Amino acid sequence: MGSLDGKVAFITGVARGQGRAHAVRLATEGADIIGIDICADLESMDYPNASVEDLSETKRLVEATGRRMVARQADVRYYDQVEAAFNEGVAEFGRIDIVLANAGVIRLASEANPQLEWDEILGTNLTGVWNACRVSIPKMIEGGNGGSIVMTSSTAGLKAPATMLAGGQAYSASKHGMVGLMRTWARELAQYSIRVNTIHPTGVVSGMTMNETMQAMMADPEALTASMQNALPIEILQADDISDFVEFLVSERGRYITGQTLGVDAGFLVR
Repeated sequence: MGSLDGKVAFITGVARGQGRAHAVRLATEGADIIGIDICADLESMDYPNASVEDLSETKRLVEATGRRMVARQADVRYYDQVEAAFNEGVAEFGRIDIVLANAGVIRLASEANPQLEWDEILGTNLTGVWNACRVSIPKMIEGGNGGSIVMTSSTAGLKAPATMLAGGQAYSASKHGMVGLMRTWARELAQYSIRVNTIHPTGVVSGMTMNETMQAMMADPEALTASMQNALPIEILQADDISDFVEFLVSERGRYITGQTLGVDAGFLVR
């Protein structure tokens, strides 16, 4: 028996990286998955987003565990798209127990269009989290089974970078903003046994970090990324490292944890 038998999880940014790893881990533990991803590039970003083929591969990996998945292309910035995909999944599976508001983007390279960079990063990283939670919470309350919401923030949501770049400012603001949303909902939803937490990973292997733009910046001693180093002797984590913690947090083992900002950061925050 798995730790999540009979549960249903809604995951944003599910096509690759942490989202895919979380979907497969939770499915391995017995959960069915409702998953969405934009599967399209954003104009202001300087690296490619996941593809439709990536989303199909996540679905294949989930179903290889023996669980089911409703996988849909949707942009978390737009409530109606998130709602439509979520409702389709709930109609299929009949319940919702877990929400992983995971979709996120970043731009650390030099500015090209600061206003657009600000809007797209805030829209994805913060409005997208609000949308995912707002469509899910009423159904979670209605179900009467409690639940767990985990928002993927960042070390930048607790320890702001020093930068004049719109991309870095927007990223930090969005990840800090998530903490405010989490604390608000944690207080309000405790009466329904719904737990809400943020996790704050350090660098994780994903399409966001493993691309030509980011690799060039990591090699530049003058770039903002040069100061992004962990205390423990490991350069970057794997997505599965974060999934280990997420699975614990959304399971019965994490049943008394709510309203917390939880670092999975290899000591980044203590440097």
